[in-house]
Amino acid sequence: MLPRRAPQDKTSRLRLVRYFFKRDERDEGGAIRPPFVVGLGNPGRSYERTRHNAGYLVADELARRHDGSWRKRKKAEAAPVSVGPTNTTLLKPTTFMNNTGSAVSDYRPEDLIVVHDDLDLEAGTVRVKVGGGAGGHNGLRSIIGRLGNDFIRVRIGIGRPPLGMSVTDYVLSRMDPVVKDAIPRAADAVEFIFEHGPEAAMNRFNVRA
Repeated sequence: MLPRRAPQDKTSRLRLVRYFFKRDERDEGGAIRPPFVVGLGNPGRSYERTRHNAGYLVADELARRHDGSWRKRKKAEAAPVSVGPTNTTLLKPTTFMNNTGSAVSDYRPEDLIVVHDDLDLEAGTVRVKVGGGAGGHNGLRSIIGRLGNDFIRVRIGIGRPPLGMSVTDYVLSRMDPVVKDAIPRAADAVEFIFEHGPEAAMNRFNVRA
């Protein structure tokens, strides 16, 4: 049984389903706008394997699978790749998490698939969602503040911190093996969205095992 979703998500889901299947929306110059996959995280070696950098790791996994090469771009690292028949660009913002919105401020929300860690999901689970609030996630809060919430999300569960540990210390601590093991499945979810659309991806990934 699928989890209940907020009623206001329905219009966004239907529009994004049409968008991903038709791919016929064009920018002002007449060119088809490619989608972008944004893996959330913090830059720097000290954050590489923390729970908060799960989105970065998914972007790295997709780059590895599809022969992407990272290049420096303004406020982000970018790797153009082809996922099946679809050209896309993987992005890893090089701002810190609470300023992620500035790294994607030039994009439309409906062009984004945002991959991020999620405290509200059991560690190691992967879910797909369209719209919704930030849920206490500073990266999402920053993006929503700049663009609104009309984008697709791939959520990687990291669970809640143990009693006596702050959320900040928890998300910036080394990720559990079960979260690390979920990274390839989250990459699978991104690929599935490109092939079948977000609604089918929710039906595939949002079921309880």
